[in-house]
Amino acid sequence: MSLTQALAEAKQQFIAHTPMEIQMEMFRQIREQQESGIAYGRQEGEKAKDFTLKNALGETVNLYDELSRGPVVLTFYRGGWCPFCNSQLKAYQKLLPDIEALGGQLIAVSPQSPDNTLSHQEKEALTFQVLSDTNGLVAALYNILYDVPDYIQNIMKQIGMNLAEYNATNRWILPIPSTFMIDESGIIRSAYVNPDFMQRLAPETILQELRKI
Repeated sequence: MSLTQALAEAKQQFIAHTPMEIQMEMFRQIREQQESGIAYGRQEGEKAKDFTLKNALGETVNLYDELSRGPVVLTFYRGGWCPFCNSQLKAYQKLLPDIEALGGQLIAVSPQSPDNTLSHQEKEALTFQVLSDTNGLVAALYNILYDVPDYIQNIMKQIGMNLAEYNATNRWILPIPSTFMIDESGIIRSAYVNPDFMQRLAPETILQELRKI
């Protein structure tokens, strides 16, 4: 199943099993971000912001150190609780041999705690770097961090999801799902930033962009 098909199926499941009032609020958030006029993300041609984060094993990973070994596909996702994120990461895992064959590597970043990152990485059998940005500092550097609105917080609490606790912080924050292709000199060669969390960058586009670097 392609990523497009998996995302479409996840959306169908969401619509089929989610009460209409919750659906309306979730789509409201997407619409508000799309119509906000905010230019989310970093732009093609900009210098990528360097950062150091810990992976699921507590080891530090520095972006520029990784770039010294080849281009980086840097993707930000919401967390292991998000079915759309899981579909994306599983699709990218399948793509990993092709990314590496082109000299690149994949780094995924979410605000979830290191413990939840480790559980997620093991559950999905992810072999690329998965990093924890618990306070959203790196997402903020890439201009994709936002505070979860109160009406979405209420929905998540109703289903037993305390996002602040899950992320081991005192803030309800999330990144807008984004993927940046960064070359070895640290330049962003392409950027995909989409407030519609039900959509993600297609794997074939990643390979197309990597071949240009």
